[in-house]
Amino acid sequence: MKKTLLAAALAAFGTAALAEPGYVTQSAGTGPVTTPFGLCVHSGTWTPDQAVTPCDAVPRAAAAPPPAPVAQTGPARAPEAETLPQTESPRGPVLEKVSLSTDVLFDFGKAELKDAGKEKLDELAGRIQDANLEAIVATGHADRIGKDDANQKLSEARAKAVKDYLGSKVATQNIEVAGKGEAEPVTGAACERLGPEQRKNRKLVECLQPDRRVEIEVFGTRTAAGDRQGGAAGAGATAR
Repeated sequence: MKKTLLAAALAAFGTAALAEPGYVTQSAGTGPVTTPFGLCVHSGTWTPDQAVTPCDAVPRAAAAPPPAPVAQTGPARAPEAETLPQTESPRGPVLEKVSLSTDVLFDFGKAELKDAGKEKLDELAGRIQDANLEAIVATGHADRIGKDDANQKLSEARAKAVKDYLGSKVATQNIEVAGKGEAEPVTGAACERLGPEQRKNRKLVECLQPDRRVEIEVFGTRTAAGDRQGGAAGAGATAR
């Protein structure tokens, strides 16, 4: 009896066709041959990459790695520099800059203009009378003799005195003033070790003379000579 069953099984396998690679299938094409436990029968050459559903789980393909970055063949481009707008001083170009000794403008420790000081300011006003003035800045400076706050107030008062006088001589009312006190000396160490820091020390007072000054900056532009003459002729005025 066993030999009969074995012969029948072999006959069934012998009539099967290999419809799926790696599996033994029914000769009638109804699917793979299964065992009494419902398992598909593998052929002798079956490998995991031949798995099909529902007999075996099909292995998932591994995710493809991300593409490698493309190598840059040319030189790296430098970031463009930010272009900052070019701005001009709101006062315009410097037309003239002078530094007048306060020893000429004022008496020592005073802020009232002397006649000699007025003459110097008249000379400056004459040089800029034909200019298109934007502004004038007068900055007063003092020496180091005396108290700091007193020197600060003196430098401010002297700058204001210059402003008040020039205001009646020039064609602009835009005159600014500032006082620096003793903060910006120009003598450096030249006047060191000259004795007591007091106005009675004439040697020290004379040495510190360059520190006592009023600096005046004139902002504006000059009119061409031809334009001035043409404008005067058009208005019927005589040349000066």
